[in-house]
Amino acid sequence: MKKSPVIRITKQFGFEAAHVLWGHDGKCKNIHGHNYQLFVTVSGMPVNDVSNPKYGMVLDFSELKTIINELIIKPFDHSLIVNENIPLFKQSETVKLPGKTIPLPYQPTCENMVADFANRIKSKLPKHIKLHSLKLYETPAACAEWHTSDNQE
Repeated sequence: MKKSPVIRITKQFGFEAAHVLWGHDGKCKNIHGHNYQLFVTVSGMPVNDVSNPKYGMVLDFSELKTIINELIIKPFDHSLIVNENIPLFKQSETVKLPGKTIPLPYQPTCENMVADFANRIKSKLPKHIKLHSLKLYETPAACAEWHTSDNQE
């Protein structure tokens, strides 16, 4: 019997958020926003059981959507993403910026965010599904990529 092939599937997600790069020497030192586009690629073998309602699927796209919405879209959409080490946050535990602010333990660059997203997603995928790669676009012409093959321990 022929072994099932490993197949990659990709789904695109979007969210809008602002960020500020504390200490940056260019325009990104100012609060500014992006229409982020996240491409999530997972791999696995399609279900080979004809009695299974997911027959022929690696992963139901709606299941992937549920995972990404919970981990990335809901928390980050329409938020202000900041480095929690900005002196403003260090001065007082009571500092509260208006609206939804996401303080992160890193500089919220596209590169750091895509690595963070990979760690969040890997742990929530079904056991038989592997995270292959992520692409996070902060503009239509600029993105950061994360690939499993580059990050194996």
